[in-house]
Amino acid sequence: MSPTSSLPPMPYRRMGRSGLRLSALSLGSWLTFHDQVDGAGVREMMALAFDHGVNFFDNAEAYAHGQSEVVMGRALRELGWNRLHYVVSSKFYWGLESGGPPVNGSNTLNRKYLLQAVDGSLRRLGLDFLDLVYCHRPDPNTPVEETVWAMHDLIARGKALYWGTSEWSAAEIRQAWELAERHHLHKPVVEQPQYNLFHRRRVEVEYRRLIDELGLGLTVWSPLASGLLTGKYRQGIPAGSRGSLPQAEFLREALLDQRRNRAVDELGDLAAELGCSSAQLAIAWAAARGGVSSVILGASSVQQLRHNLGALQVLQRLDAAMLARIESLTEPASDLAP
Repeated sequence: MSPTSSLPPMPYRRMGRSGLRLSALSLGSWLTFHDQVDGAGVREMMALAFDHGVNFFDNAEAYAHGQSEVVMGRALRELGWNRLHYVVSSKFYWGLESGGPPVNGSNTLNRKYLLQAVDGSLRRLGLDFLDLVYCHRPDPNTPVEETVWAMHDLIARGKALYWGTSEWSAAEIRQAWELAERHHLHKPVVEQPQYNLFHRRRVEVEYRRLIDELGLGLTVWSPLASGLLTGKYRQGIPAGSRGSLPQAEFLREALLDQRRNRAVDELGDLAAELGCSSAQLAIAWAAARGGVSSVILGASSVQQLRHNLGALQVLQRLDAAMLARIESLTEPASDLAP
């Protein structure tokens, strides 16, 4: 695929029914910032993304135990961009405390934790406010009303502009939305789910009514299935890859799945027809799906990010017939049944 200097303009999409517009491709930091790339490398990656239209940079309190926010914040200060021109998110649930799970400090969405956690993220990022804050997982031990009020108050106090969820069930999202509607509070307007050719049912089936009826936006993560869809894991776990990281051990069984790697081989044949890589085709597929506001890219190097941004060229060329061919390789229709 051509170098990024010849990419088409970045599309911008409303985040659901909100007025906030996000770049169709965005840059995330999970398992990469601080762990695989740091300092000048982070700054260079963010500058490359921004120069090609990326305006959304995703983070979380728990990524690299807070250090992902630290290195992103340092890069933002050094780059000196106008604050109006970029969007930063963070996510809360896991906490940062070490030495065992502390009471009120991890695995919770209670009011005390949320109101303190956002201040920590703002300090690490060096920002006055976050554009988006997500509840990183549902919390069965905190009343949803308490969590909704706390997220509303984060916005009312100017700590954040919008809030949403990550990996919540459709029923949990609807409950939170309806409670906020009933009490005239700020509603959850975006969900951040995993979405790729091997993980489709939640977005395409479970969330469909939320997208249609509530206008829920989606900022999706892992469009390459943690690198599986690049084809790099067909012969095992390469040294230096995401799958080789100690903290990514939980991914290895899926990365080495023989059936999925055979499907990746066939995906490579389709990519060759379009003159692109499997990775670019998989990213473009995710960005082409209805309801997706932004596809969050992860990259461990400037070169990898530059290559993945090439998906913009592929996105312009995907038609319904090619989308159907791609999907037939990776997800049997029965797996998407309600």
